[in-house]
Amino acid sequence: MKVPDDYELLDSGGGRKLERFGSHVLSRPCSQAVWAQALPDAVWQEAHATFDRSDGNRWHNRGALPGAWEITAAQMRFKLSGTDFGHLGIFPEQREQWRWIRGRFRSALAGGRDKVSVLNLFAYSGGSTLAAALGGAEVCHLDASKGMVQWARENAALNGLSDHPIRWISDDAHKFLHREVRRGRVYDAVILDPPTFGRGQNNEMYKIERDLPETLALCRRLLSKEPLFILLSAHTPGYTPVVMQNVLGQATEGLGGRVESGEMMLTGAADVLPVPSGAYARWQV
Repeated sequence: MKVPDDYELLDSGGGRKLERFGSHVLSRPCSQAVWAQALPDAVWQEAHATFDRSDGNRWHNRGALPGAWEITAAQMRFKLSGTDFGHLGIFPEQREQWRWIRGRFRSALAGGRDKVSVLNLFAYSGGSTLAAALGGAEVCHLDASKGMVQWARENAALNGLSDHPIRWISDDAHKFLHREVRRGRVYDAVILDPPTFGRGQNNEMYKIERDLPETLALCRRLLSKEPLFILLSAHTPGYTPVVMQNVLGQATEGLGGRVESGEMMLTGAADVLPVPSGAYARWQV
C-alpha cells in the first residue's frame, strides 16, 4: 500500500514558495517563481515560519517549529530541522529520482544480479542512499560534512536500515575518488548531486563549473564491468537539462547505453503550478 506523502507545494510566486512539511507550513525564497501568487496573502501569512535572505538569512517565527520532526516522502522517513541556511534536511524535488533509483535496483536484482553496489557522492541527508538501500543495493554514502553524514545515519535508522550494508564516509569527494581508483574498487552505479560551490573538511574547494568534468571522469573509472547507471543532478543556475545531458553524455561516451535528462520539480495538487528546482541527467544501459 502506498504511504501518503507528507510534502506538498501549496503555492508559489513573487519569488517565494509556500510548502507543507507534515503539519508545518513554511514560506521560503524561490528565485524561479517569477509569476504571481495564486493564493491570497492571508493564506501565506498563516505560514508557521518564514525564511528570508533579504535581511541577513534569517528565520521569522522559527520558534513555532519543533527542533526536529519527521515526515514521509517518496515512501521514506526523514528527520527535518530548520537550518541556518533555510534548508530542512530534504530536497523534495528529488522524489521522482528516489523512486527511480529504488525501482532500478529492484529490477536489477529481480533480473538475476546477486548484488548491486552504488556510490552516492555529495550525499547530503541521504535521500538517494535510502532509496538505493531500500531497493536492495549496497551503498557507499559520502559527504564532506560530518554533521550531514550523521543526519543521514539517523534517517537510515528511521527506515529500518541501521544494519544494511552502508559505508558512511565523511571526506573530500575528489580525494576519496582518487583513493578508490587506486584501491581498484568498483561500483555498479554512481549517484551525484554536486554543489555549485562547496568546501571539504580541510577547506578543499569545489566549484562545479571547474571540477565537474574531473568528477565524472573519476566516476567512470569506478564503474564495474556491468554498470547500471550514473545519475547526475544539480541546482546550479544555468545547468539546464540540455547542459546536464551534454556533460554526462561526453563523460560516458563509448560506454553504450543512453542518456536522458529533465527538470526536477516541486509539485502539489493538480491546480498548483509546479516549480522547476534543478535538473538531472541519467546514463543507463
